[in-house]
Amino acid sequence: MSLMHRSGWRSGVAVLATMALLTLATIEFLSDEPEIALLIGEPYEIMRQRSSAAIDPAIPGHVSFNIPKTDARLRFMDPQYGFVTPLARFFTIIYNKEMINSVRMSPQIEPLLLDDTLKVVLDLQEQWRKAGWVPIRIEEDPPFADTPQWLAQLRDVNKGGTSYWHAGTQYQVMLVVNRFKDYRHPTEERYLIKLSLATPWTKP
Repeated sequence: MSLMHRSGWRSGVAVLATMALLTLATIEFLSDEPEIALLIGEPYEIMRQRSSAAIDPAIPGHVSFNIPKTDARLRFMDPQYGFVTPLARFFTIIYNKEMINSVRMSPQIEPLLLDDTLKVVLDLQEQWRKAGWVPIRIEEDPPFADTPQWLAQLRDVNKGGTSYWHAGTQYQVMLVVNRFKDYRHPTEERYLIKLSLATPWTKP
């Protein structure tokens, strides 16, 4: 092998090695994102010990809520109906006598543009579909979709959208999207996503 070929081969190997290290670093970074890992109905302290995001302990005997100390994603741990959200800044875990009762959160760290909002919402819906969740009340509140009708509805400040999903008779989620006036971006259309998770509170 000539010196030139050897040099080129070594350069190629070095590039591949660098790319591999960058890929591993990216995976490690993503896996290190703080998360709250929970089940509805489980003891609060189990959630607290399992989660990588710091959160205060429950107040014994009380009905209250706590907020993670950093931005965190939700990892819903049910073996059949589990799903994962993006990082959230608004994130509350409601408990009743040290048992997890429900979750209220906004799966984003800032108001999003419409395209980015749809990516989050459609990804969550796809996770639910694959896990066996079923949309309910679809005549009044159909699942979100990337269609002209849905885009027009979401852009209407007086409308927005809501979608409800059931996981058998065990859980329910409500997903809501509305326009939001973000004073940091006064010329842009920004949106807030709200997600509620609990045992079913409405009929199919």
